[in-house]
Amino acid sequence: MPRSISCRPGLIMFSFKVITLEEIPLFAGLTEAQIQWLRERMYPRTFRPGMLMVTADSPGEQVYFILKGSAKVYISQLDGSDVTVNIMGPGEPVGEISAVDSAVHSANVITLEETAVLWIYKDHFNEAIQTMPVFANNLLKVFSRRLRSTTDQIRTLASLDVIGRMAYRLLDFASRYGQEDAQGRILIPIRLTQNDVAELVGASRKRVNQATTMLKRQGCLKIDADYHITIQDRQALAQWCRKLT
Repeated sequence: MPRSISCRPGLIMFSFKVITLEEIPLFAGLTEAQIQWLRERMYPRTFRPGMLMVTADSPGEQVYFILKGSAKVYISQLDGSDVTVNIMGPGEPVGEISAVDSAVHSANVITLEETAVLWIYKDHFNEAIQTMPVFANNLLKVFSRRLRSTTDQIRTLASLDVIGRMAYRLLDFASRYGQEDAQGRILIPIRLTQNDVAELVGASRKRVNQATTMLKRQGCLKIDADYHITIQDRQALAQWCRKLT
């Protein structure tokens, strides 16, 4: 598997890194023997854009770990519309909650771009939890971070305007997945269309388009033809979050 994918010629040159098993936060601090035990029970797979990784109300038999690419977590409503819950990128587990509680999946997960993963059977995942205390502790940290993220998302909806909510989410993605170059520009290696951003921040696509145009005009953002966002001025973007307390 290649370690990186180059951007198109003429754009800011970053490397779209394919992370390794050891770089996944859930496996931080494990011994070489534990990593090897997990590696021997994992299988690679690549999803094309727009493929369902997980379907709501289906049993959770596998847990996926994203190595490259991104996936959207969403819930379908009775009126046929969808509500985006989260967008996940490299290093994130998918389907771990259903593996732990043996319940059906609570949401759909669909790929936004070509996405490379490793996957493991639920029984092996739970065996790792039971026999590797560090692994279990790391999983608790994942759950805690997602709970905090959900709480923060509710706070931003209540206290920030559309531009502020966009800025907050982009800075959050930059913190989790960002690749910074020598000039301080931060590439978010996740494909984020205006529709995706609109669903995340609870706004119309038109309003997000207006906000994006303003942020680009101010030199805060740059967006390439594949909808990858580069934060060019982190401090200026952070100013839009100043109302959040």
